[in-house]
Amino acid sequence: QVLASCSFDRTAIVWEEIVGESNDKQRGQSHWIKRTTLVDSRTSVTDVKFAPKHMGLMLTTCSADGVVRIYEAPDVMNLSQWSLQHEISSKLSCSCISWNPSSSRAHAPMIAVGSDDSNVTYGGKVQIYEYNEVTRKYAKAETLMTVTDAVHDIAFAPNLGRSFHVLAIATKDVRIFKLVPLRKDSSSSAPTKFEVQVLAQFDSHNSQVWRVSWNITSTLLASSGDDGCVRLWKANYMDNWKCTGILKGDGSPVSGQPGALSGVLGSATAQSALNGSCLNGCSDPEKTPYLYKRTCFILMMFC
Repeated sequence: QVLASCSFDRTAIVWEEIVGESNDKQRGQSHWIKRTTLVDSRTSVTDVKFAPKHMGLMLTTCSADGVVRIYEAPDVMNLSQWSLQHEISSKLSCSCISWNPSSSRAHAPMIAVGSDDSNVTYGGKVQIYEYNEVTRKYAKAETLMTVTDAVHDIAFAPNLGRSFHVLAIATKDVRIFKLVPLRKDSSSSAPTKFEVQVLAQFDSHNSQVWRVSWNITSTLLASSGDDGCVRLWKANYMDNWKCTGILKGDGSPVSGQPGALSGVLGSATAQSALNGSCLNGCSDPEKTPYLYKRTCFILMMFC
């Protein structure tokens, strides 16, 4: 297994789990070894994410100076060597990133970048970047202009063969967007444009929302906020999103709330949110367990 961490010390570190030692006392036990330190950022590294597996072993970081960097390990057996493949410059301080997990050839690799920049002269705090096969670079495809408050977390939903994309955003409330690609000339080098639709917007936390996380089938979204609760959201057959349950920080359901929680309490989405970690393993030891932490850890398992 491989772990990546990022920190205010302007670095991102790649770790590898090693099992077994020559020492009899440690034989069969696992421990983590630091394989490399990425030092390209000049400011705090605020988020780090592995790319979807079908893209190979790639790692993305974003920094407070507004730069998104994409690294690749040419040899998966040598995790000490990572090369910087792309740098994406944003005009806003970056706070979080999310890869579009779609493996369809109809969808180019895509990254959503969220910002907590306080500069009001820039409108949308969420930008979508798409890889162009012609230029072999990432270009801005869309800006969500309606998101004007600080963005703390962002998450693409698993695609599951859809022709459109679904994006959840944690800001002063919970927002779910639908991104429908518009047709373009196949020979054009311009990035794809999207029809942006707001599927849902919830202010039920009555406070800042710090984390959003999807389940593997993208049918359930968990959000956590300063109200000390994890809220679970689900769409009905008419694609209307409703709250299906509310959980306290200790995992117990809030009495008198709608929705049966027994079916979702054991899900990875609910449990990771309760434990203060999203599906990528982010955690915050300094704040209460359900809050967002700028120092994030992500875990990748080789199958």
